[in-house]
Amino acid sequence: MSSLPPTPRWAPDEHPEVPTINDNEDFGELVKKLSFYFTDGIELPLTFDELRTSPSGRVLIPLIAYLSDSVHHPAIISALLALKTHFSALEEASDEPGVNQGRGYACEFVAWQFLTNLSERDAIDLLLHELPAASSAPSTPRDAEYATGVRPNGASDGSVNEDAPLLLAQNGRTSSYFGTDSVHASVVAPLHPDEFITQFENLSSLEIAAVSSSKKFLSQKPVQKIINGIWRGDIVFWETLSVNSVKSPKLYSRRRADIFCRLRVPRYLKIFETLFFATFLGLYYAVLVHRNFARVTPVEILLYVWIAGFAYDEFGDWADAGQTSFYASDFWWTWDISIVIVGLVFFALRIAGLATASSNLIDMAYDVLGLEALFLVPRIFSLLSLNPYFGTLIPCLKEMTKDFVKFLSLVVILYLGFLTTFILLARGIFKPREMAWILVKVFFGSSYLGFDVAQEISPWFGPPVMLIFVALTNILLITSLISLLSNSLTKVLDHAREEYLFIYSVYVLEASTSNRLTYYLPPLNLIPLVLRPLRLVLPSERLRSARIVLLRATHLPFVGAIWAYEYFAGQTRNLTAMSIGGPDTPTTPKRLLRSSIHPLRPATAGYPASAEGTATTPGRTHYATRPQTRAGQSESEPQLRAAVVTLAAQVEQLTAIVSKLQQQQQSQQREASMAA
Repeated sequence: MSSLPPTPRWAPDEHPEVPTINDNEDFGELVKKLSFYFTDGIELPLTFDELRTSPSGRVLIPLIAYLSDSVHHPAIISALLALKTHFSALEEASDEPGVNQGRGYACEFVAWQFLTNLSERDAIDLLLHELPAASSAPSTPRDAEYATGVRPNGASDGSVNEDAPLLLAQNGRTSSYFGTDSVHASVVAPLHPDEFITQFENLSSLEIAAVSSSKKFLSQKPVQKIINGIWRGDIVFWETLSVNSVKSPKLYSRRRADIFCRLRVPRYLKIFETLFFATFLGLYYAVLVHRNFARVTPVEILLYVWIAGFAYDEFGDWADAGQTSFYASDFWWTWDISIVIVGLVFFALRIAGLATASSNLIDMAYDVLGLEALFLVPRIFSLLSLNPYFGTLIPCLKEMTKDFVKFLSLVVILYLGFLTTFILLARGIFKPREMAWILVKVFFGSSYLGFDVAQEISPWFGPPVMLIFVALTNILLITSLISLLSNSLTKVLDHAREEYLFIYSVYVLEASTSNRLTYYLPPLNLIPLVLRPLRLVLPSERLRSARIVLLRATHLPFVGAIWAYEYFAGQTRNLTAMSIGGPDTPTTPKRLLRSSIHPLRPATAGYPASAEGTATTPGRTHYATRPQTRAGQSESEPQLRAAVVTLAAQVEQLTAIVSKLQQQQQSQQREASMAA
């Protein structure tokens, strides 16, 4: 009997040494250690799917096992996702295309695999853990709008570290943010916060994933389960509305939570936002239809209130985002800024026109206000981005717009060359402005117009130059542009689900990042402005208490609508012990859940399975339990045990039936042979 060839086993010595990570490790040092491992371990261009299926991904198994069994650092997922940004920056100037991109995918892969070994409670804590600021100015005034122990940027109060650098690191790094990319390098000085580390201050792991465009990580089911829970309000950040309230992510309990805290649920915020924009649009149409050149009408005053409330709310969103990079991750931020700018310009021109009694200025003000519809109408339908179909079209439009702008630079260069030639040839016949408009028409398809005026431009050079311009623009450039946009569309559609989930995730996180204790819906957010001068005479606790009372008085109708909806929705599901889920959660009966979000890791080559069913690392003591991250015995384990016993009984019954059928068949065969 021939023996089978031995199964190939990879040697641990061929892989980089797993870094030792302490639970109180500095974030900069943590990122540096992890960067060394990925740099030495990933040396080939790899995709995310190749890391999952090919043997090349085995180099990450020791790191995943070590992080899952021994590391309890609260910022470990944040560090892995921040490294994605680091390697993406190196990819742009790398001489080895795809290698640093593969390292970025490896960071996402390790973060995802680490997350699968966490319990639901631990996953919430790590994904929503906010990185504190490296240093804070002690003279920063405390705003009474924020809760005790929480700064406006979302980080905890702290003192300035003596090791904090006086100046940030200089720009212009070309190799690495960390000075070296080798784990075998000599000992380096402790990493001070620089421009890389500070860009992630006050951001949670999910927000860092959005900033770093970690679309693979955000599209995984454990992550989407948390995001869906935030969207539906099953995961809340504020449970009470009092002076001493502290922001902390937790599962929602209807018995313990203050009903006014439901105003912070992203689903309700977006619905109220849509109603706000609908009212905004109604006031906008009313002002434009009834133009008044003599005075300011009451409807126009309401429009100013809506514009001011929206501008103040947008400024608050930017401040609450912690970092401008996360604020700019939202697809609709350009629309919001444009709405504010157009509204402010209209207000300035309108007041100037009424003060000077200039009908021209007033007419121009209304023309400027007419531009508001370009941004306001699409903004009303932003809620459609939650739909998978429209949520996929938005990133398609975004990528196609980027490629079009890049391609437009080449078009402008060629256009300016032909425009200069035609202006010189048509001197005395067409003015430069007329010639420029003719060429624009020719570029967009009116080629017959160009041929008609070619003889007038120049009898000798006009027709051939115009023929070259028409052929170059209408045939070559337009065809190239269509092909380029088609490739962009195909590229996005190939990853349609990831693009949609990324847009959806940013949409949810953008609505849940506010660290303010009292959040007022616009335009009611203008009411607390009258309390700001009282900061000079009242203590912060009294002023926070006044904000809370004002919130309860002004937002009672909104809270009543939320209570009525949840009351009637609670007739079909128990709201006192919700299980987190999102809009796409199926309505089929729930399956029995394990104690963690995903099953335990299967045993892989080189790692024999232990008695507990987890992978063990050769030459290293295996941790049977993970006190701070591994899930303990859950309430579903007795149900799972009962289901296994029932299934085993059914298998035994099926085996008995099959055995009985075989015996009957054998007896029939014997009888047939005897009869023969």
